[in-house]
Amino acid sequence: MARIPSLEINEVVPEMRSDYEKQIAAHGRMTNMKKTLAHSPPAFHALMEWYTLRDEVQPFLGERLTMIFSHAISAQTDCLICSTFFRRILIDWGENPDELKLDEREQTIAEFGRQLVKDAHNVSDELYSRLEKFLTPKQIVALTAFGGIMIATNIFNNALRVDLDEYLFTYRKKADGNQPSK
Repeated sequence: MARIPSLEINEVVPEMRSDYEKQIAAHGRMTNMKKTLAHSPPAFHALMEWYTLRDEVQPFLGERLTMIFSHAISAQTDCLICSTFFRRILIDWGENPDELKLDEREQTIAEFGRQLVKDAHNVSDELYSRLEKFLTPKQIVALTAFGGIMIATNIFNNALRVDLDEYLFTYRKKADGNQPSK
């Protein structure tokens, strides 16, 4: 159960109402995470920079690898909301998020994301060297910042126990580790 109640549009401060409406227009809904963030417009705006950074990394990663990187981070943090959100995307694309077929570049990017969560101090020279084979310094900076904000959204959801959105229920990973059937 969520520790903080999510806010409906009629409950938010006036400065938040426009952002709420923009989210619905852009995404068709206001998720439980965003409804919870609506308690604090600065917190909402900070975590919504995820979209800005996604738009920065997606041109050089591609949409699929951007989602795989985000899923790797979210699965590593055991964030129910974020990992299920990215599972949904991958499943809807016809992939099994638990058995992804990844080439060396994709494996390196996903491993980098998981290592950021495990212990960013210990990104090994070997992993970083592999990352440099595929990305420029500018791209590594953008990817690392994107990973950081992805981790921040996971921390937010986990610490406040934000409820999983209903539209994600069927995509949730089963306790036995198997993918739910749709």
